[in-house]
Amino acid sequence: MELDRDALLDESTVSPILGVQVKTLQAWRCRGGGPPFIRVGRLVRYRPADIENWIESRRVTDTSNGNGGGK
Repeated sequence: MELDRDALLDESTVSPILGVQVKTLQAWRCRGGGPPFIRVGRLVRYRPADIENWIESRRVTDTSNGNGGGK
């Protein structure tokens, strides 16, 4: 999916890109481990470049390193 690199995306836009529910994004923000996000006042936004980089950082070629394929 090609994203506008200048846009700031809300969680309802990011959740289908990542294939997770909005509640999962919210949980990741609280406990860590999710993609970087930006606070704009009380709003939470995501930069497309950060989403793309976060996805790429989870790429694995096998599960032999003992981490179950994730990072």
